[in-house]
Amino acid sequence: MRMDRNPQAEQMADASMIRNLAAQANAIWPQESRLFERYALAPNARILDVGCGSGEITSRLATSYPEARLVGVDILDGPLAYARERYAELADRLTFERGDAFELAFEESSFDLVVCRHVTQSVPHAEKLLEELARVCKQGGWLHVLSEDYGMLHFQERAIDPEKLWRDGVRAYSRATSTDERIGRKTWSFLKALGVVELSVDYAVVDTQRVSRETFAEIIRAWRDGYTGALDLHAGLEKGEVRALFDASIESILDPDAYAVWHVPIVSGRKGVRGAQFAVPPQDERSADATRPPGSP
Repeated sequence: MRMDRNPQAEQMADASMIRNLAAQANAIWPQESRLFERYALAPNARILDVGCGSGEITSRLATSYPEARLVGVDILDGPLAYARERYAELADRLTFERGDAFELAFEESSFDLVVCRHVTQSVPHAEKLLEELARVCKQGGWLHVLSEDYGMLHFQERAIDPEKLWRDGVRAYSRATSTDERIGRKTWSFLKALGVVELSVDYAVVDTQRVSRETFAEIIRAWRDGYTGALDLHAGLEKGEVRALFDASIESILDPDAYAVWHVPIVSGRKGVRGAQFAVPPQDERSADATRPPGSP
């Protein structure tokens, strides 16, 4: 992947991201895993995980579909090496490959399920990435995109307001890197424009009621350790303020008398034909018990 497509490569390659992906998987997977039931995949399905990182979810999918063949793709060598070593026992049907998410090395219509998690917010022109995901998905196959949105993180105010970091600092950093910190709320529209049908938006709710406070705090702590330097350069905040706001976010999560929440959009649908309704059999089950905030599509 060219550097202009991966402006956060240094941060994504930081050792803190292994911790972050593990904490996010522990927080989100218990809610997200139920969504895969609606796809009714064949036992021998082919599954692609784009931006697989350390393989946290690719390996969970391999366990959920014990006869499926899976490929995890990432641009970063470090997380791929970690994934190959950690999940070596699955190597007969789970491979991890280096690749560019914008130019995947697979034929059109190759996979029954294409998964992409925690990627869209970190790259410019996410709509082009989504187009490539749709290209390699089979007609009638499923796209499953967890698309972060930092405007959906909320904390109670303290001596300083933690939301200043996510409202002002992260937005300025995203502008500087030509990325979109609120891509989560736009992903449904991008997929619709690609002709994806049976679209759903579900939410994993990472909050201090459903997720352990320590796990939620570790997500923010790992971001702090990996991103403070970059945000110091681009967020337009006072020296030391980025770290202080990260710490205030963590304190809010760990305070037993406070509430904090992150709504994480998960957008899914079946690949159709651009400009025409794709004739696919309807699914009997349209809900996977995921929580939807008011006003979601």
